[in-house]
Amino acid sequence: MVLSLKPSEECRWDCVSLGEVMLRFDPEWGRVRTARSFRVFEGGGEYNVARALRKVFGLRTAVVTSLVDSEVGHLVEDLMMAGGVDLRHVKWLDHDGIGASARIGLNFTEKGFGIRPALGVSDRARSAASQLASGDVDWGRLFEQEGVRWFHTGGIFAALSDSTAEVALEATAAARRAGTVVSYDLNYRPSLWAQRGGRPAAIDINRRLAYNVDVMLGNETDFTDGLGFEVAGVDDEFSELDSSKFKAMIGQAVQAFPNFRIVATTLRNAKTAGLNDWGAILYADDSFYQARTRDELEIYDRVGGGDGFASGLIWSFLEGKDPSEAVEIGAAHGALTMATPGDTSMASMGEVQRAVLARSARVVR
Repeated sequence: MVLSLKPSEECRWDCVSLGEVMLRFDPEWGRVRTARSFRVFEGGGEYNVARALRKVFGLRTAVVTSLVDSEVGHLVEDLMMAGGVDLRHVKWLDHDGIGASARIGLNFTEKGFGIRPALGVSDRARSAASQLASGDVDWGRLFEQEGVRWFHTGGIFAALSDSTAEVALEATAAARRAGTVVSYDLNYRPSLWAQRGGRPAAIDINRRLAYNVDVMLGNETDFTDGLGFEVAGVDDEFSELDSSKFKAMIGQAVQAFPNFRIVATTLRNAKTAGLNDWGAILYADDSFYQARTRDELEIYDRVGGGDGFASGLIWSFLEGKDPSEAVEIGAAHGALTMATPGDTSMASMGEVQRAVLARSARVVR
């Protein structure tokens, strides 16, 4: 047994996520700087996982976050309600009329096209979620009384402020004490750490958090930028998906943190904004398992692909799948997530099952 999971009947929640939920403004195929209209979605690295587990995979999920009691805050609430994630653990802050004390984070995101890469422009300073602090959440009630099988958070939330890093430490420690499986997605974002000490500060916080983690997740560069493991040849420019480099990096991580039961990373070679090689690799029980590579996968909107991978992986282990199945399901769901607009998955369970085996995209009638 790779993971020791609490029985479903003993828990109110299959998965709970801790993180910020922002409004995403999408100029479709245009540019943020010249847009005259936007589509609006909700999204957030940690929340996206809980939403997919509820909407795609049918599990019982909740999110711990904070919103402002304003019309904009209730727009985010309305979008979240459509995704089915339970909101009883949302902390609501009063609105001061202009957002001086707290506001909803905004994320302006371009899909990219050809040699123009995807672009994310955040406007999230003083957001409600960034002000969450130790003591704001009754973790005992959540983990001991209600019961949670799996808890998920990540490096985006930990990077928002000094207090959110402490909340993440408090939450993961409480989950671990309660016997809840903890997953953490490194999700290193240079822009979030720029004013807080940069990469060294991120590595310091993530390494402190890593001791509370059972399942460590990341992308091609996160284990270097977010945890400080250097492997020759691993950088931002990939000519191929060389899994040997990532096996070496994962090996360093497991040696440093023997509490890791599972370590997994997506593998991506972005040939153009809309044409990527896509795969994934997973370590468990002293063995590596690699999903088949999807060469030249066409991308509609790359944001959320890693979250799609994480949610597919988490569902698989909650359902008792073995690691070889889990990495394939995660990779398939990640690929599907990037086939639709917005940060969150719009796939169905049937589509995920077909994508695991499919070798073409013939019409489904």
